[in-house]
Amino acid sequence: MYGGAAVLTAAALGAVLRDGLVDPRIALAFGVLVAVGELTRWGAPSGEREPAPLGAAGALAYALLGENAGQATHHGVLQTVAVVLVAGLAGAVPRGRTALPGLFALDHLVRRVLTVGFAAVCFQPLYNAGELRHHFGAGPGYALLLVLLLALTALCDAVLAALLVRARTRHPFGPLLRDELRALPHIGSAVCATGAVIALGVAVAGLWALPVFCVPLLLTQLSYRRYAAVRTTYRQTIASLARATEIAGYTRPGHARRVAELSCAVGRELGLSGPELTVLEYAALMHDIGQLSLVDPVPEGATALLPMAEQRRIALLGGAVVRQTGVPAAVATVVERQADPYREQPMSARIVRAVNAYDDLAGECASASGPLSALERLRLGTAYDYQPEVVESLARVLSRGGRTAARTG
Repeated sequence: MYGGAAVLTAAALGAVLRDGLVDPRIALAFGVLVAVGELTRWGAPSGEREPAPLGAAGALAYALLGENAGQATHHGVLQTVAVVLVAGLAGAVPRGRTALPGLFALDHLVRRVLTVGFAAVCFQPLYNAGELRHHFGAGPGYALLLVLLLALTALCDAVLAALLVRARTRHPFGPLLRDELRALPHIGSAVCATGAVIALGVAVAGLWALPVFCVPLLLTQLSYRRYAAVRTTYRQTIASLARATEIAGYTRPGHARRVAELSCAVGRELGLSGPELTVLEYAALMHDIGQLSLVDPVPEGATALLPMAEQRRIALLGGAVVRQTGVPAAVATVVERQADPYREQPMSARIVRAVNAYDDLAGECASASGPLSALERLRLGTAYDYQPEVVESLARVLSRGGRTAARTG
C-alpha cells in the first residue's frame, strides 16, 4: 500500500507540474477546505479512526465533483490526488510537533491518497466521458449514484485502515476490519453524507456552497471531540484508581498496566470488538482492587498463587468495589468472575485470569526462563483453570514481542 500510494503520488504531482492546474480557482477552494480540515486534527485523540472528518469530506467532494454552478469541471483523477495531497501536507505543517507522530501520520496520508484516488477513478473518467449524465441525468438518480460511490469508497477506506493497522501491529485482520466496518455508521456516515452534499451543492450553487455545507460536520466534529476528551479523562481516572493497590504496596509496580496491555492484545487476537476491548481493559486495570480490603497483603500481590477459595473471595470483594465506582456493570462482572472455572466465565474474565496468572508467575520466576516457565504452568492448568485458546493466544502475543511490554515497568 505504501508503494502504491507513492506511485500514485508521483504520477499525480508529475502530471500537475507538467500540465498545470485545470480550473485553478476550484482547486484552490477545495485545497483550502481540505487544509482547514487537516488543521482541525489539532488535539485529536491518537486512536480516533478519522481524525480529520472535514478534510475527508472535502477531499471526497472534490473527487466526485462534476460541475461548478452548472459548468462542467475537468480536473480529473491525478489533479484530484495532487490537490488533496498538497492540501493535507499544508494542513499538517502548522501543527509541527503536535501532529500525530511517525507511522500514524504516514498511515493517515496513505489512506487519504488511496481513498480519494479510488473515488476519483470510479467517478471522473465516466463523468468526463458523459456516461453518468447520459444514464442518470441530473435528478435523484445522480444523487443516489454519488451516495453509492461514497459507500463503496467508505468500504475501501475501512479495508485500507484495517490493513495499515495490521501491518503496524500484526493484529488479526478480521477483527480489525470488523471494528472499522462497525465504525462506519458513526462519523463515517457523516463524512460521506457531507461529501455528497458538498459535491451536489457546488454543482448547483457554485463554490459559495462550501462553507454553508461544512458547518454541520464541523459542529459534529467538535461535539465528538468533547465526548472523546471526557472518555479519555474517564479512562485516566480508572487507571489512577487501579494504581491504588500499587501505591498501598499490595501489588508490584506496573502490574495492573501490564495485565491491561497484554489482555487487550490477547482480546484482539481472539477477535473481541471495540466495546468488548474497552470492558476488558477497564476490568484488567481494576482486577486486583479487591486486595485493598485485605488486612494482610498477599506476598507480591500474586493472587494466582493463592488457594482457589481465597482468589474467589478477593474477586468478589473487587467486584463490590468496582460497582461503587460508576463504571459499566460488565466491568464489575468480569472482576467478580475472574477466579471462576473458565467454562463458567465470560471471555473477558478468561483473558484477565490467564494474563494475571502469567504476570504473577513470571514475576515469581525472576530469571530468563521465567516467562517460558509461566506459560508452561498455564498450559498445565488448561484442564480447569485457564481456557486453552486464551493461553495459546497469549503465547502468540508474547512471541511477537509482547513479553517486553509485559515485563517492563
